[in-house]
Amino acid sequence: MLINAKTLAGYKLDSLDGVIGQVKDFYFDDRYWTVRYLVADTGTWLTERQVLLSPYAVKAVITEMRLLVLNLTKKQIEQSPSLECDKPVSQQFEDIYYGYYGWPTYWGGTAMWGDSPLLIQDHQEWKKVNRQEKKWDPNLRSMHDASSHHIHALDGEIGHVEDFIIDQESWAIRYIIIDTTNWLPGKKVLVSPQWIERVSWMESAVFINLSREAIQGAPEYTEESRINRDYEINLHHHYDRPGYWPALSAHQKDSV
Repeated sequence: MLINAKTLAGYKLDSLDGVIGQVKDFYFDDRYWTVRYLVADTGTWLTERQVLLSPYAVKAVITEMRLLVLNLTKKQIEQSPSLECDKPVSQQFEDIYYGYYGWPTYWGGTAMWGDSPLLIQDHQEWKKVNRQEKKWDPNLRSMHDASSHHIHALDGEIGHVEDFIIDQESWAIRYIIIDTTNWLPGKKVLVSPQWIERVSWMESAVFINLSREAIQGAPEYTEESRINRDYEINLHHHYDRPGYWPALSAHQKDSV
């Protein structure tokens, strides 16, 4: 299921022994464009530190209740490695953090989640993961900070980042919502992060390997739009780009 990041922000975080707060922000990497941490707003609890939760900690997403169910206790979260509020997420912190929880590291392989394009929740499967060889160094970004970045097509600026659409199963960012109101009043469209040529974080600019005409002519996205497979097929057909789902289906068949 796909869901907007801004919709997820504000969802309550329910641990095994009570609500700890709500979702405030997300950290994602700009290689696989995948959410690596949810940032929790814990109110008056643990105020001197950033409380980060890996998607491995999320047991279920209950949209009707605006609730994320966690598989951790308050004590586990409280005793987890501490990260000061004004500090970036370093590789050293991540090594300690993942070691504390015993989760397989996502940077230890060539796929989105190490050796898999999907988030593996089966503890027995974790034992098969090789955590010794580090394949790449992630560079994490705040989703809040990335919002409003200017979007540049091949032939000029076309709008700005309005929001992100997250796949609840893999926590991949499947689409970026572009607000093109400066060119097409009231219209928003979707593009895949896979079509990004480069990102200049210093200039707050995202450069996409598509023409302005292609983006302008894309199917309109609204808050009421149902992003089902038919919608996605139509979207990718318009851009003449392959979808991501055949590779996932092939992986799932191979895993059976």
